[in-house]
Amino acid sequence: MLRTFETSTLRRKTDLSGLWHLTAGGFSQSAYVPGCVECVPGLENYRGISVYERKIMCAGNVIFSFSGVSRFARVLLDGKELGAHEGPYTGFSVVAAALSAGEHLLRVEADNRLGEESALSVPNDYMTYGGITRACMAEEVGNAYLSNLTLVPEGRDGQWSLRVRVRANSVLDPFEGTIRCEIGGHIFTLGGVCVPGGSFADIDDTFDVPCAKAWSPEDPCMTPVRCVLSIDGFDADDLIERTGFRTVRISGREILLNGRPVKIKGFNRHEDHALYGCALPPAAMAADIQIIRSLGGNAVRTSHYPNDPYFLDLCDEAGILVWEESHARGLHRDQMLRPGFLPQSIQCVREMILRDISHPSIFIWGLLNECAADCSECVPIYEQLVSLIRSLDPSRPVTSATCRLAASVNGKTFRPAPGHYDGDATLHLYDVISFNCYPGWYLDIPSDEYIRNVRAWAEANGGKDKPFIVSEIGAGAIYGFRSAARAKWSEERQADILREQLTGVMDHSGITGVFIWQLSDCRVSDEWFAARPRTMNNKGVTDEYRRMKLSCSTVKEIFMADG
Repeated sequence: MLRTFETSTLRRKTDLSGLWHLTAGGFSQSAYVPGCVECVPGLENYRGISVYERKIMCAGNVIFSFSGVSRFARVLLDGKELGAHEGPYTGFSVVAAALSAGEHLLRVEADNRLGEESALSVPNDYMTYGGITRACMAEEVGNAYLSNLTLVPEGRDGQWSLRVRVRANSVLDPFEGTIRCEIGGHIFTLGGVCVPGGSFADIDDTFDVPCAKAWSPEDPCMTPVRCVLSIDGFDADDLIERTGFRTVRISGREILLNGRPVKIKGFNRHEDHALYGCALPPAAMAADIQIIRSLGGNAVRTSHYPNDPYFLDLCDEAGILVWEESHARGLHRDQMLRPGFLPQSIQCVREMILRDISHPSIFIWGLLNECAADCSECVPIYEQLVSLIRSLDPSRPVTSATCRLAASVNGKTFRPAPGHYDGDATLHLYDVISFNCYPGWYLDIPSDEYIRNVRAWAEANGGKDKPFIVSEIGAGAIYGFRSAARAKWSEERQADILREQLTGVMDHSGITGVFIWQLSDCRVSDEWFAARPRTMNNKGVTDEYRRMKLSCSTVKEIFMADG
């Protein structure tokens, strides 16, 4: 995977970015990878299988790593299938063994069709693009190699320790070896491994790290860790990952970062750009972080799926706090009860946490945005996924952004349908309570009053004395539409509503933070055209080209004044 740092000193690597031959929708042409098939002229609305091919010089055992292929991928080399993967937002690797030296034909089939097999990717309020949408790489290794390196820091009484986990793999032949860990000039021994042929062995240990320097948004100090696999005194392979030494804990209604309360001033962000679709190049990712910083923000929510690991690296380095969540948005009961939903959700959660657990910027895990948390048949799904997240990473809190309130909060009476509750029935599961609400846009209720009502209802229904985040709030505007009458969809109207909303949130002592919906306008599925002008979600404070709307000045004023 493409990262902002070197991930190995011993492997021969080939970045597979560049021109590939693309066959899709009756077109046969060159296309740049990583990229979205919908950004290719003539394929703007294409749904189907996109076939990417390129030749590569390689030899021996080769790992082909893909950071993201949307939505379903098959990988073939010289006509032989190496593997397949479901899910557009988490990466995967396949291994080709004992290749002869020379030129080989790599083929990737990317299927972006939405249907019964795509339980998480459905027509939605964002666009599911197709293609090889994130970076990919080929790495030549020996028979023995390392993978799945994860780092979890822990701090107590001013002392830091680090839990290191890594996997030793055999391509074909069994081997015995030792693994050492290099941290800041110190060498630690993980121990010996004995790996059967064609299999793997996991090893982990925890070390005190006296030289560790804490990571914080003000001083985002990153610490590289190198694991080395040695066989008969020879270094066979190495793998490098980074982390930052910091703790995240919950204390009453506060989120503590390194023991200090943190106030979240964030933006929801879709991986979407008018020029690149979801395949933003590094410079565009960095520009988004610069916009967040310039507006006084300190956090980003990866709505509604795991983000590109390169973007997370940039957040680590810039000191931007990250709420990362698994893939799902707004799915109703029948969608959640489809046979593929739970296994695909479990896979996404596992792959997300295994890939991203080492990032210090990630302070919370989220799941199942605005899904059917008021359905009795779906509550066990929430329970299973929350339990899975905690088993994989007990070092971070868990939340879920919901919009399912009791009708009484909005001054209405409501009799739930059979098998449903009057509001979200899963709040007791979370460490942090998170609500999406749009007073002044969808609801004609003053923001401060509405947020007080929501907070009080949450307190009485599983969220008592827990931190509370307004996970979405905002209003829509069409860039360039100005109105002296402050008409709906005007930049003036959006700025007015955001001022009233944010003032109500920031003045509320029981609110831990807020994520504005959203940083930038994004494309939505065509099925949403009736509710979304331009077939876009237009609630960005910038448009899809990152041109700033009037609301940017309002957000900056309020965020900066909050300190």
